[in-house]
Amino acid sequence: MTATPLIAAKAAFAGKAVQSKATVKAAAISTKVMAARTSWMPGSVHPKHLDGTLPGDFGFDPLNLGEDPKNLAWYVQAELVHARFAMLGAAGILIPEAMTKAGILNVPVWYEAGAAEFTFASPFSLFMAQVWMMGFAETKRYYDFVSPGSQGEPGSFAGWEAAFGGSGTPGYPGNSFDPFGYSKDPKMLEEMKLKEIKNGRLAMMAMLGFYGQAAATGTGPIDNWLVHLADPFHTTVASNPVAVPFL
Repeated sequence: MTATPLIAAKAAFAGKAVQSKATVKAAAISTKVMAARTSWMPGSVHPKHLDGTLPGDFGFDPLNLGEDPKNLAWYVQAELVHARFAMLGAAGILIPEAMTKAGILNVPVWYEAGAAEFTFASPFSLFMAQVWMMGFAETKRYYDFVSPGSQGEPGSFAGWEAAFGGSGTPGYPGNSFDPFGYSKDPKMLEEMKLKEIKNGRLAMMAMLGFYGQAAATGTGPIDNWLVHLADPFHTTVASNPVAVPFL
């Protein structure tokens, strides 16, 4: 009679021990899987709130700014907008300068373009047009973030509501803003999201380089590139004491 409770206790203890080992093993496997995922730094473990569901998730959040789900959702949208502006900005810097060098255009370098006067409109008119258009786009984007899909509902903009309908995911417009129909194919949409954010991050780094380059050399990126190609072993970032203040 006394042996039975003892055996039961031993069995229960053994069961808990097995369960504990299984939990530890599962946690270890989970950690290894998280670390094995493509990471911004080899060997780093992804934070818990970055589970790989976001496009371009490489586990980079050293300050845990996205630990709050609401903050994370907003930061995702902020990065996406900055990435798109950076891609447009990089193209707007490189293409006109390259075409000017080729003799097709005759426009000032990008950091002087803001002071240029155009014959078709005054600076004030251009400024107000930009304020209206960007204000309109940002308002639509914000309301689509707050209430996904709401911008495609009837009655929102003089019969053109369908043009502002999103793909169902905040920040990714559909219909008229998706002429190739990427948002209709879920697999293709995810692939394009990843490509966009990767290119956008590269463009943001490029813009940072353009700013520093202009401040250090007083020329545009195409000019800097041509000078470097002319003498690649002597014309580098390290050869300019202004670009590298600690030298």
